[in-house]
Amino acid sequence: MFVNSQIPTDLSIQVQDITFTVHKYPVVSKCSYIGRLELLPSISNFGYELKLENFPGGPEAFEIILKFCYGLTLELNPSNIAPLRCASEFLEMSEELDDGNLISKTEAFLTFVVRSSWKDTITVLKSCETLSPWAENLQIVRRCCESIAWKASRDNSTIGDMVNDEGCWFDDVASLRVDHFIRIITAIRARGTKPEIIGKCIMQYAERWLPGMDVELEGPRKYGNGKNELQFSILIGRKEGEGIEHSQEQKSIFESLVSILPPQPEAVPCKFLLKMLKMAMVYSASQALISELEKRVGMVLENANVNDLLIPNYKSEDQEKLVNSLEQRTMHNIEVIQRIVEYFLMHEQKQQQPSQAAGKSSVSKLLDSYLTVVAKDPDLSITKFQVLAEALPEKARTCDDGLYGAIDTYLKDHPLLSEHDRKRLCRIMNCGKLSLDACSHAAQNDRLPLRTVIQVLFCEQIKIRAAMQGKEPVANGNSSEQEITQTSTKTEIRTLRAELENVKMQMTELQRDYFELQHDYRKKNNKHMNRSAWNFGWTKIRTSALFHRKSDGNLSGQVHKIPNSLGHKMNFRRRLFIS
Repeated sequence: MFVNSQIPTDLSIQVQDITFTVHKYPVVSKCSYIGRLELLPSISNFGYELKLENFPGGPEAFEIILKFCYGLTLELNPSNIAPLRCASEFLEMSEELDDGNLISKTEAFLTFVVRSSWKDTITVLKSCETLSPWAENLQIVRRCCESIAWKASRDNSTIGDMVNDEGCWFDDVASLRVDHFIRIITAIRARGTKPEIIGKCIMQYAERWLPGMDVELEGPRKYGNGKNELQFSILIGRKEGEGIEHSQEQKSIFESLVSILPPQPEAVPCKFLLKMLKMAMVYSASQALISELEKRVGMVLENANVNDLLIPNYKSEDQEKLVNSLEQRTMHNIEVIQRIVEYFLMHEQKQQQPSQAAGKSSVSKLLDSYLTVVAKDPDLSITKFQVLAEALPEKARTCDDGLYGAIDTYLKDHPLLSEHDRKRLCRIMNCGKLSLDACSHAAQNDRLPLRTVIQVLFCEQIKIRAAMQGKEPVANGNSSEQEITQTSTKTEIRTLRAELENVKMQMTELQRDYFELQHDYRKKNNKHMNRSAWNFGWTKIRTSALFHRKSDGNLSGQVHKIPNSLGHKMNFRRRLFIS
């Protein structure tokens, strides 16, 4: 009851779990929907009863409508205007029943609020989140989104109560539901807003609604089992009682944000794209979405950081059961980086700009630094390392110092490599592109094959010869700087010559030792052959018919019976054998 009256109520209306007892006439005179219904007699008391299913706005909105039906003061504000507009449409409170009915009043107030105030429009749009599909059908959501987009795309100084900082309206828009946010971003883009502004707004929305986006990932801290920081962040972000449905909701938000990213490379930084790529791995996104993110990263790969490229191998429990080989148990996802590099090369070929050389040079340094980090993985195969190192063309690297450092790290952390694998690994780098410091280090590196060390010294000798013949350009600067440079160059030349002579001496000693060992081997082999011949001859004589004993006679008797000619021949043969 909203008024004191001696007339008893004759209508009970239930909205959700609350029952309102009212008079039938005031309600029917304003609400055409209730007047058309066949009311059922009440069982508990006199009058009728009615239950309103799926009533927009709930009991709060219906209570305000009842006050309006009884002629009480109607208080409209941005928080209740959308529910009242939907509820009045549900009850069919049109002008046909009464002039100034609730539909016309709420529509007029809604139009005024949407056009005038930024914050009130945001409030109205938030209240529409629980009014689907009524708010959509009545175009409340569309009008609010278009109004917000129009105000956001204008100069901030011309907007009434809107603050001057872009970040503030970013916060307001980022607080909306994802479908409303997408409609606003689409409308803002249609008005020609800069892609950088749209990208910043998307980044802020992702940091607010996707757990783990605000975590500065540096890859796994160490090599071993266990979850990484991003997986922990996502698990912590889930509240108790939120399971698969909550995860699916976050996945839907993630996929929606990727779909509205501006196509321009400068719209969002490479760091954000790589974070989104890691999230795609965590949420097991579709391969098409992952490929799209990889292509976008490839377009701006020269702006990436090594830590951002360290994408762990996210595997579910079912996938981990199928993993048996070392190839699949690497800590980092090498295949993703390889595909990103391929997309980068494809993008560079399409651009055909003069800055291609600089871009490839920076990417080559980035890739070498990445190889240096992942080379510490004990499960990284030499094939994967080689394929990734050779992903860039040889001309992309102006200096192979970074690649040499990665190879040296791999050799250090994989000490059981065979000689063949070490040679195969060292063939990746071009010794002629190593700097003087790298050559000095390589010449004393015991992990490198001897052939590679000789190649390094030979290439450096060619550089020294070219410098001595004046083929290198003269450095710019004053005379003192030139003298210092010449002095250091002469010192380096002497050092390299001494190292080269040392290697030559070692090679000579190795050859001499080899010849001595070969001579000793032949000598021992000849002695062995002589002994074998003597034993063979003596055995033949003993087993001959002349020295074979018979059972009916002794050896002396048989010797006396031998003719002189036969004895002479035997003695002659023996002398020949002994000689």
